[in-house]
Amino acid sequence: MVSSSSKNKMMMMMSSSSRHNEKDQLFHILHKVPQGDTPYVKAKHAQLVEKDPEAAIVLFWKAINAGDRVESALKDMAVVMKQLNRTEEAIEAIKSFRGRCPKQAQESLDNVLIDLYKGNLGWAYMQKSNYLTAEVVYRKAQMIDPDANKACSLGICLIKQGRYYDARLVLEEISQRKIPGSEEIRARNRAAELLMEINTFEPPPSDVSDILGLDDDFLNGLQLLMNEWGPARSKRLPIFEEISSFRDQLAC
Repeated sequence: MVSSSSKNKMMMMMSSSSRHNEKDQLFHILHKVPQGDTPYVKAKHAQLVEKDPEAAIVLFWKAINAGDRVESALKDMAVVMKQLNRTEEAIEAIKSFRGRCPKQAQESLDNVLIDLYKGNLGWAYMQKSNYLTAEVVYRKAQMIDPDANKACSLGICLIKQGRYYDARLVLEEISQRKIPGSEEIRARNRAAELLMEINTFEPPPSDVSDILGLDDDFLNGLQLLMNEWGPARSKRLPIFEEISSFRDQLAC
C-alpha cells in the first residue's frame, strides 16, 4: 500500500514533468523549432536559436546525407547560404541533391532556384556563359554593396574571359583586405586559390630576358659587341649637340 507521502512525491514529480514539457513545447512554438534530436532539428536550433548560420549549414548537410527531412533541409540550407552571400553554393546544392526529394517537391525547389537566380543575376549569366553581361552585373553590385564574395565571383568571370591581369587586381584587393568581408578566412582562401589558378595560365615574367627567352651570357656578349662597334655617344640631349655645331660661328 502506497503511503500518502509517496503519493505526494509522485504527484509533485508528475506536475514538475508536466510543467517542463509545457515549457519545452512553448519554447519550440515560440522559436518555430521542431522537437527531437535529429540532425535537422539541431540545424534548425543552430539557425533560429543559437543564431549560428555556419553551424546550421554543417548540420543541414548532415541532415541531407542522413536522409533526414531532405526537402526541408535543402530549402532551409539554401536560405541560410543566401543570407551569407553564398548563393552560388546554394544553387549548386539544390541542383545536386534535388534528386533525393519526391516528385511533388520539385516545383517548390524550382521556385527556390528562381529566387536564388534573381538574387544573383550575375551567376545566372555565368551559367549561360554570358561573361560580359555577368561582369557588368558584378561590377554594378560591387559599386552598390561591395563584398569579398562578389569580388571572387567577378574574379572568376574575368578569368573565364581570359583577362588574367584584371582578375588579379580584383582578387589581390581581397588578399590585402581592402573589401568588406575580406577578413573572413574562407573568402581569402578562395581568392588565394584563384590567384594560383591565374599563375598557371599566365605566370608573371621577371624581366625582358624571360620574355625573349635570352640567357644572361648572350645579353652580356651582345652588350660588349655593341660597345666595340658603336661610336662613343655623348650623354647630352640632342638639342645641345645641334647647338654645339654652331658654337664657333656664334663666337665669331
